[in-house]
Amino acid sequence: MRIAMIGQRGIPATWGGVERHVEELATRLVHEGHEVTVYTRPNYTDSSLREYKGVRLVALPTLGTKHFDAIVHCLLSTLHAWAGDYDLVHYHAIGPTLVAPLARLRGYRVVATVHGQDWQRGKWGKFASMVLRAGEWNALHVTHATISVSETLADRYRKGVKSPERIHFIPNGVSLPEGQDTRILDDLGIDGEPYILFASRIVPEKGVHYLIDAWKRLGKPLKLVIAGDTSYSDDYVARVKKAEADGVIFPGYVYGERLAALFGRASLFVLPSDLEGYPIVLLEALALGAPVLASDIPQNVEAIGEHGRFFAASDVDSLTTELERAITDLADLKEAAEAYRGEALDKFDWDHVTERTLGVYETVVSRRA
Repeated sequence: MRIAMIGQRGIPATWGGVERHVEELATRLVHEGHEVTVYTRPNYTDSSLREYKGVRLVALPTLGTKHFDAIVHCLLSTLHAWAGDYDLVHYHAIGPTLVAPLARLRGYRVVATVHGQDWQRGKWGKFASMVLRAGEWNALHVTHATISVSETLADRYRKGVKSPERIHFIPNGVSLPEGQDTRILDDLGIDGEPYILFASRIVPEKGVHYLIDAWKRLGKPLKLVIAGDTSYSDDYVARVKKAEADGVIFPGYVYGERLAALFGRASLFVLPSDLEGYPIVLLEALALGAPVLASDIPQNVEAIGEHGRFFAASDVDSLTTELERAITDLADLKEAAEAYRGEALDKFDWDHVTERTLGVYETVVSRRA
């Protein structure tokens, strides 16, 4: 099949769960013999890059602002795809699906993957949230099939559509770099030191402020590393980074073998989010042997189940209590996390994700035939 992917910032992935998802999926589809085109943005992927691991890359311009970056690029990408000859166009995230009617107008089969209900994110105002909800409606009603990375969300969607068989649950997977670059531990001054790790975009819905508040209440028992940076959330990042004065370490975005080293040596990984799709970062933590403490939102519970501990979402008191308990049990938690690593890698297998996604593609394309 000839497949176009629209909505992601680009590949190869550095930061961003959607970008990681697209890279893992697209490269495997190419390996299976399909032709895949991934549209990229110049503020993420080098515009001179035309191919990556067999995937064709098409760089198109955009307006690099919070409100227009994604939609302008997706519009231009969809119009560019009109001149192509694709069997299927795959939109990633609900915002990009706003332009899915144009792909249908061209006669393409259309699939959308919902990576989360982005209209709930704190960085969006009322109008932007309303627009994103329209994109979510398109993802459910304009496309030929919808994939949700969360089973909880997929079940909810099936109750609101006429053809629930069009809604598919396919989770994220996890892939690890070949090694760990432990030099980052020296760079951050934490080599041999126990530390708590957070790694994700620093945006309000990720709940970094809850973690910092709880950590301070406990008297800063371990070093705290917040790996990540802004995603059109500069004001929030500036507020959070005031904690540097209290000893919180902010290395910025960390990728690849350096990030693997942070996970592998962490005493505890904490994800205090209020909103997730199906968090790849939790899967990475499990696969690298990091004990996990997460908020009890359905997507986090769905992802790690009995292999992590939970606290009440948005509740600093609950997080403080569970953080204290986890710190008391660090040795046992680390031993259990290390024992689960192999099973986690088998469970969250990108090859299986690709196989299931390809099954959706084949069903959609065969219906046109």
